[in-house]
Amino acid sequence: MKNFIRRISIISYLLIILAGWMSGIPLIIYLIFTVFDFGNIDQLFAIFGCTGIILNLTKWKTNIIVTILSFILMLSPVISRLIQVPIGMFNYLAFQIPLTIFIITYLIYIILNVREKTPGKDLQ
Repeated sequence: MKNFIRRISIISYLLIILAGWMSGIPLIIYLIFTVFDFGNIDQLFAIFGCTGIILNLTKWKTNIIVTILSFILMLSPVISRLIQVPIGMFNYLAFQIPLTIFIITYLIYIILNVREKTPGKDLQ
């Protein structure tokens, strides 16, 4: 169940659509192209986002600190875009729904990890 929630979270993260001039692009494509856009501050945030995704594929993915760090790293490019672009530009469902699903499911994943790792907290 926990792995299913993590997968749903990552897939929804990758499917967040960023609106452009002519059409929207998925966040994963934006991250990949921005990683190679040298001299741009967005490159740093794209590297953070890609690092967060990669942390979810490592053997430490169930470590509580790594899970929280991964969540923060994955949110950083989205927050960067929200700060750089007027908030009214994000008033479309192809951005709001996947972002909401990502945040909710990843927070559930973090909570499940904490409950699993915390000894002696069984419900009676």
